[in-house]
Amino acid sequence: MKVLILGVNGFIGSHLSHRILTDTDWEVYGMDLGDNKLTGVIGNSRFNFIEGDISINKEWIEYHIKKCDVVLPLVAIATPKTYIEDPLGVFELDFEENLNIVRQCVKYNKRIIFPSTSEVYGMCADQAFEEDTSHLILGPIRKQRWIYSCSKQLLDRVIWAYGERHGLDFTLIRPFNWIGPRLDSLETAKEGSSRVVTQFIASLVFTQPIVLVDGGRQSRSFTYIDDGIDAVMKIIRNENSIATGQIFNLGNPANNCSIEELAHKLLDMFKSHPAHRLDDAYSEIIIQDADSFYGESYQDIYTRVPSIKKAKEILGWEPRVGLDDALKKTLEAFLEEVSRGNG
Repeated sequence: MKVLILGVNGFIGSHLSHRILTDTDWEVYGMDLGDNKLTGVIGNSRFNFIEGDISINKEWIEYHIKKCDVVLPLVAIATPKTYIEDPLGVFELDFEENLNIVRQCVKYNKRIIFPSTSEVYGMCADQAFEEDTSHLILGPIRKQRWIYSCSKQLLDRVIWAYGERHGLDFTLIRPFNWIGPRLDSLETAKEGSSRVVTQFIASLVFTQPIVLVDGGRQSRSFTYIDDGIDAVMKIIRNENSIATGQIFNLGNPANNCSIEELAHKLLDMFKSHPAHRLDDAYSEIIIQDADSFYGESYQDIYTRVPSIKKAKEILGWEPRVGLDDALKKTLEAFLEEVSRGNG
């Protein structure tokens, strides 16, 4: 099997490439802006990498869509601060550029596995979000935070329509707060533009305040990357076409916790780490309102718990790594990077 991964140097792309090359005889063709997360796969004879931009290297992409069996377009802007600061950039990359890739998969009759997002559920009031029945509820237009969710949701609908009307072989996956090594860059986090776990770890490393936006009342269901990749591998294999035409929540409802609880867990783990248990000072936890932290265009999602009934029943998948283990593994990986001078 030949697998095309666009955004191969990202968090999911780098882990998926390593798993494919370790567990199968498949070939991986990947594009990204850099290769700093691909140390373990660069040089493998079955890994083919080009440094490029999906908005520029369109001929290479089209050629490889024709060449490969499965396409995973993982390129997206997925940080809330950017939704506010550059909403048009989010739309242009996350929707327009990916729409071109979807249309080429239709043209060349190729299977696509598209990363939707847990954010499409928005402010859904269900206790656990279900892929085929939960309502997708977004906020007002002036709250530009929703442009990411809206872009992803519209692509979900376009892909579904291509499946029904043109026979596109697709699966939509909705990752719920995946965490693990190589999640983000700590340097990027210093600028306040990373996902929450990376942001908190960066604050700990640089002894800056851990900011709880609106008190950290929000809750998230954190999922360890290895568990998520287990599910994606089953979807790529697609034995007996079980995943074709399906949407799957890929998350760990057992790992649901508040952002405030997350901050205290990470702080305690950092304080007890051998390299930091004797530090002179540690980050303090402070509270800041969302308008002053993000700007008036922000609106938060307070609950985000997946139902994973479909993934269990159809894929035979369920997550195994508990919250504390997932956080410890993630923190340890970042601290190892810092000790090597790569933070």
